[in-house]
Amino acid sequence: MAQHVSTSRVSRPARRDRGVAGDYREEEGLSQLLRDVGAADAIVESVPAPRRMSIGPPRRGTLDSTSMHTLNGDRPGFASIAASTTLNTMPELPDLVVYEEALQSHVMGSSIEKVRLGSPFVVRSVEPEITAIERRVVTGVRRLGKQLVLSLEEDLHLVLHLMIAGRLRWKERGVAIPKKRGLAAFDFSRGSLLLTEASTQRRASIRLVCGPAALDAFDRGGLEVLQAGPDEFRSVITRENHTLKRALTDPTMLSGIGNAYSDEILHAARLSPLALTLQLTEEEIERLYRATCSTLIEWTERLRREARGAFPDKVRAFHPDMAVHGRYRMPCPVCDAPIQRIRYAQTEVNYCAQCQTGGRVLADRAMSRLLKKDWPRSLEEWEERLGG
Repeated sequence: MAQHVSTSRVSRPARRDRGVAGDYREEEGLSQLLRDVGAADAIVESVPAPRRMSIGPPRRGTLDSTSMHTLNGDRPGFASIAASTTLNTMPELPDLVVYEEALQSHVMGSSIEKVRLGSPFVVRSVEPEITAIERRVVTGVRRLGKQLVLSLEEDLHLVLHLMIAGRLRWKERGVAIPKKRGLAAFDFSRGSLLLTEASTQRRASIRLVCGPAALDAFDRGGLEVLQAGPDEFRSVITRENHTLKRALTDPTMLSGIGNAYSDEILHAARLSPLALTLQLTEEEIERLYRATCSTLIEWTERLRREARGAFPDKVRAFHPDMAVHGRYRMPCPVCDAPIQRIRYAQTEVNYCAQCQTGGRVLADRAMSRLLKKDWPRSLEEWEERLGG
């Protein structure tokens, strides 16, 4: 059952003039977020290298040219600059729990008759050879962070990392591997488990290891929040000074939480994504803990209901019922204010300024530097730029 989260807002220090970036605490938080992104390259495989910002025409579904406003003569309109982005979100704890339960009901106690590879590069281990899993019985299925592990006889462990675009499908036994998206197939007597990836970058991976020590190497050490109490959560969150966005998504701190559900958690907790962990009050930490647990539990139950006991086939980057993630410019379900975003690398942070930052529009470093004084600092200014 989802727990009630207090709606009181985070108190903030008096505003100090820091130009386009807003107040001092916001600039400090944004700088920490960008430092966190740099550090995350060695922590989270899903963070790609930064690329130049696109200032092309708006995507379908955003404001059209007749509703754009031009700022300072020939400058491009604020809306056109902010129009396009890519939401890179891998399956997270709720999605993986539903996958885990489906695999337990479909393959537990069954033997892998044959493994077929659509792309040899998907296998990232050398010893044992991948064919060693053939004719081995699946003895266990578990989630390990954002990875799924199939344990087999002879102490073998098949580690599947779906990354951003990888998905699992349950099909008829011996079904052909899709030419463009298919990476591998594992044939069982009752059907075939397909690993597909809707991306040309091929980040999804399969690793086969032998023994508990080799499997433990894949454990990033993050806390399983749903199995922990508030004191353990507080200890982990305040261990280092990071932005809340980084703290929630760092696999060495918390297990299984990524870009999508961290946005939802912070909205439920009514906390800024740029707030620093060591500046949180005890009440804010408690609120964050409750929001984390309730959000993960709620979405796991939702996905279970969607699957209806079948193998899940609608695992996606974001869900239309989410409050803020993937809903840039759409109304907040709580206060109707437009959802905002911060972009870095190819990742996007979504938040509600009214619910989470006291009405302040957080600086998006790329665009706020480009627009300078034309960067809107409040919801009122932001709506004026877009014509209300």
